[in-house]
Amino acid sequence: MLLNRRTQKRLMENYTFNSFTLKLEGLNISKDFVFPTFLLFFVSYIFIMLANAGIAFLVLIDKSLHQPMYLLFCNLPFNDIIGNSIMVPRLLSDILLLPSELIISYHECVLQAFSTHIFGTASHTVLMIMAFDRYVAICNPLRYAAIMTNKMVIKLTVSAWGVAFVLVGILLGLTIRLNRCRTMIMNPYCDNASLFKLSCDNVFINNIYGLTFTIALLTSSIGTMVLTYTKITVVCLTSKNKSLNSKALKTCSTHLVVYLIMLISGFIVIILHRFPQYSDYRKFAAILFHIIPGSLNPIIYGVQSAEICKSLSRLFRSKPVMPSLQAEKAKVSV
Repeated sequence: MLLNRRTQKRLMENYTFNSFTLKLEGLNISKDFVFPTFLLFFVSYIFIMLANAGIAFLVLIDKSLHQPMYLLFCNLPFNDIIGNSIMVPRLLSDILLLPSELIISYHECVLQAFSTHIFGTASHTVLMIMAFDRYVAICNPLRYAAIMTNKMVIKLTVSAWGVAFVLVGILLGLTIRLNRCRTMIMNPYCDNASLFKLSCDNVFINNIYGLTFTIALLTSSIGTMVLTYTKITVVCLTSKNKSLNSKALKTCSTHLVVYLIMLISGFIVIILHRFPQYSDYRKFAAILFHIIPGSLNPIIYGVQSAEICKSLSRLFRSKPVMPSLQAEKAKVSV
């Protein structure tokens, strides 16, 4: 009997050790709010997909928008689409399941964690290269065309995504090497912290790199914004060109609002991590970190940008005239 118990215990240990089947904690939603929550996230997801894809498509087809500012901006819709496509559909299906049915494979969990951190990191790096573009346009307008060439736009785009992929790749690589002795993901979706918390190994290196990664990203991101906008403010204050100041105010306020929304959404999640008693609020905040910027970015740029508004109006006005009407007009002209 004792031997059988030991054998069963070993089998259970072998099952939980490096298991490729993980459990998700999910959202703590009462039955009355399951469908309203599902509907809210579903509508938000559809809007994110349509609005971001529409803005990106508009920039690509309209030659008047083939300017560095808008080409660099296209990285944001792309990032919002990728970041939400891997996380939100899975979340929608999980909301309708019972807690005991919330199961995810290890490989899907790693992919979800990778896309989540790429989304957060690329949000910073893309907004940094957009800030550089605004700095050159306002502080050095005579050399803008010479500096912000198509080659420079490609270099900035590759740099933004390359840095994100390298930093996140190392982050997840350090986590994947760890052995797992637990199977519960204490989150509605997978991220790096949830993954390395499954391990019983020493995660000192993971914590050090994660802290360094976060500090370096936030320092470079906030530092870039402070430096560029300080110089832009100085130029605007010393310049007597009202048209320059008006254009700077419009483009820079749009960019700054987008950045602040992303930054505040991220800081709320980080702050709530320090208060375990508010874990349910933290889960919703982590989801909203994806949804809110993805929903607001196309609206803010679409409303504030005069060029995008003009392009939209041209697109809707350029409807083909019916053949019968064309024939009538031809008769009248004759």
